[in-house]
Amino acid sequence: MNQIFDFTDYGELLGLVHNSIIAGLVLGVVGGVVSMFVMMRDLPFAVHGISELSFAGASGALLLGVNVVAGSLLGSLLAAVLIGALGARARDRNSIIGVLMPFGLGLGVLFLALYKGRSANKFGLLTGQIVAVDTPQLSWLLATSAVVLIGLLIIWRPLTFASADPETAAARGVPVAALSSVFMVLLGLAVAMSIQIVGALLVLSIICTPAAAAMRVTATPHLVVLLSVLFGVVSVVGGILLALGSSVPISPYVTTIAFAIYLICRLLGSRRTAGVG
Repeated sequence: MNQIFDFTDYGELLGLVHNSIIAGLVLGVVGGVVSMFVMMRDLPFAVHGISELSFAGASGALLLGVNVVAGSLLGSLLAAVLIGALGARARDRNSIIGVLMPFGLGLGVLFLALYKGRSANKFGLLTGQIVAVDTPQLSWLLATSAVVLIGLLIIWRPLTFASADPETAAARGVPVAALSSVFMVLLGLAVAMSIQIVGALLVLSIICTPAAAAMRVTATPHLVVLLSVLFGVVSVVGGILLALGSSVPISPYVTTIAFAIYLICRLLGSRRTAGVG
């Protein structure tokens, strides 16, 4: 354990990750809110598909020496638009994602193989980097977060209705298809943000796990959102604080905390169901 953890200079190191902690806090909030709709709309597989093209976009930007965040956003938006436009039905959507995932991952691996810079930059795109959030990246993240949260706030009620009962919503004149396309774009932005912290491979821990855990202990939408945000913040910020005193990348800590929360919620949910029965 001494080879993994070393909190000797923890106080000094804490000052170096000020931006990362702010980014983690914001990302936990955005991920927690978005994850509720991801679970309601059965889109975890789509999240993974978007993350692969986001990884390809970030890798391409790294190779070209341009803004990695912009490349990640471009890849995510391209994937989100393609999935939203071509995958109206769940079966079609899964087929499109199944095609995009290996293509995006392969393209990203190709770009990283051609990149001759620091290996830490390559590894960070896959597993995240704790000290990689500088002031310009934080500004990008805050601006993107504002777009996602404001967008969700605007479409919240009709999107909730369309996610819970799309057939009835469509019959009552709710623009279900348009809402789906808008949400896919917002989801793409959220995925691109998450990759900056936990990397492309483990983004599901932020975009899916918080709401999956919250839904185990309550069915009330407002409580699901609040708990999901809480779980997301605890997972990301807690992962950053643990990784700061460790030689292990941040992503294992984020995913482990998120998984532990899910297991606890699942246990509590099972006991509540057994008590009611």
